[in-house]
Amino acid sequence: MNPFKGKHGPLLIAEIGGNHEGDFEYAKKLAQLAIDTNVDYVKFQIYTGDTLVSSIESPDRNRHFKKFELSKEQHIYLAEMVKEAGILYTSSVWDIDSMAWLNKYISVYKIGSGDLTAYPVVKKTAQIGKPIILSTGLSTETEVLDTIGYIQSINPVYKAKDMLAILQCTSMYPIAPGDAHLNVMGRLRECTGLTIGYSDHTEGSKALYYATAMGAEILEFHFTDSREGKVFRDHKVSLTPPEINELISEIALISALQGNALKQPVPIELDNKHDISFRRAVYPSKNIKAGEVFSEENLTVLRPNHGIDAREFEKLLGKRAKRELAKHQKMTWIDFD
Repeated sequence: MNPFKGKHGPLLIAEIGGNHEGDFEYAKKLAQLAIDTNVDYVKFQIYTGDTLVSSIESPDRNRHFKKFELSKEQHIYLAEMVKEAGILYTSSVWDIDSMAWLNKYISVYKIGSGDLTAYPVVKKTAQIGKPIILSTGLSTETEVLDTIGYIQSINPVYKAKDMLAILQCTSMYPIAPGDAHLNVMGRLRECTGLTIGYSDHTEGSKALYYATAMGAEILEFHFTDSREGKVFRDHKVSLTPPEINELISEIALISALQGNALKQPVPIELDNKHDISFRRAVYPSKNIKAGEVFSEENLTVLRPNHGIDAREFEKLLGKRAKRELAKHQKMTWIDFD
């Protein structure tokens, strides 16, 4: 079973992340709202301020993350809450020590953009051997390929596309449409042969629609209950429950429009006999006498495709009529010498 296959098509990951802002009750509310949207994954972030940010080099960021911390017990509660509801749970695990108690709840690990070059974190995650989703914000193509190679050197199972997924991402909140660079997805698919998706930081949902149409197999987006009156930056790029419902509807429409890659007539065309009424056959363009030579001057192609198909036109040139034919009369092969 492909862990990157979503029930709606692309795997849908609702990233609550730090939108709870350290409020456990609010975290539970957001988790339930995300569950109710029927996404594939509800995602959090596991960290402590002191295991993520230097208290000396970046004291303000250190205090920020400390303020947003949830306890081990609270994270376990949220993980169990999500899983008991029949939804999958995952997290960006920025605190390596947390993997020991969190691993039982996670079926797919997420490595965030900021940790693409944090090789100790990458190594620890790859050693676990579960499927990995890697975001690529801030990165050059070379850095992405280097990290993929490093992951695969730690554990060869990540050479398989159902074990390692790569997300195009731009690490800013929010980003302008011109900074999304959805074309990177095709390039990464070509370079790696792995599962490819998109992690969105634009405002609104349109980038996710277009990413789906361009072949994204995973869609990650921030999630909140409402953007009204929120100060924390992630709320601004987050989808609300009605917007996720709309996204799921759009994905279904996009999938229907994409259809099958094998070009062939569809039943509705054939049922309505449009292969006959829309296509042309060879007809006399004027009255033709018996023995008269067929030429471009006395033959034409018209709808419907009754008699001799228009593709046979040149085969008739130079042949003689076996009988008189009226202008626009249906012809058959027995009408020719």
